[in-house]
Amino acid sequence: MTPASSRRLVVFDLDGTLVDSARDLAAAVNAMLERLSPGTPPLPEGEVRGFIGEGARLLVRRSLARAGLPHPPEDALPVFMECYRARMLDTTRPYPGLAETLDALASHTLAVLTNKPGDLSRAILDGLGLGGRFACVYGGGDLPARKPDPAGLVRIMADTGLQPAATVMVGDSAIDVLTGRAAGVFTVGVTYGFAPESLRATPPDVLIHDLRALPAVVSGASGIPGMC
Repeated sequence: MTPASSRRLVVFDLDGTLVDSARDLAAAVNAMLERLSPGTPPLPEGEVRGFIGEGARLLVRRSLARAGLPHPPEDALPVFMECYRARMLDTTRPYPGLAETLDALASHTLAVLTNKPGDLSRAILDGLGLGGRFACVYGGGDLPARKPDPAGLVRIMADTGLQPAATVMVGDSAIDVLTGRAAGVFTVGVTYGFAPESLRATPPDVLIHDLRALPAVVSGASGIPGMC
């Protein structure tokens, strides 16, 4: 295994890893359902949370199916996007310890790779005052393929001039682990996000319960609080 001291690039997933956006996404989904079919019962936030992670189109498709609406996802997607843009920063907040973690990793190159549309991802990070922390932020629509295809991660490594041996992929789901594996990079899973159960079936190299444990993982320290 490559020495931890050589890890210089840390690539983060967004939703469920850096920010908790579930409430705003659920509100947008329910606003979309109401627009499409007034009187449709709202979906619980917990259900919508389970639909997040593979891009807006799949989120819409799953939500329509769960609500029992016959609308084609391609027709509903623009409605969802309009609803989400109107409320994407209402309650979305960074997870505890994020600023502290990014400060501790300030000497590293940081990036974001998400399946959320890239323009919305950058707007959310900018709105939270975090955009300037990252060398690049790529999301859905920016690249020809979404995670777990490794193309985005390969692109980030090319952009930053860093190799797989120097790279860490951090995320809350199996999708992020599979992306990292496909690109040949070290993977870290966070258990506080939207899909922790998927990390049991597809375990990363390291699991952490608290984002503040990440700098020690990146540096290769042992006996790290918050790590399992």
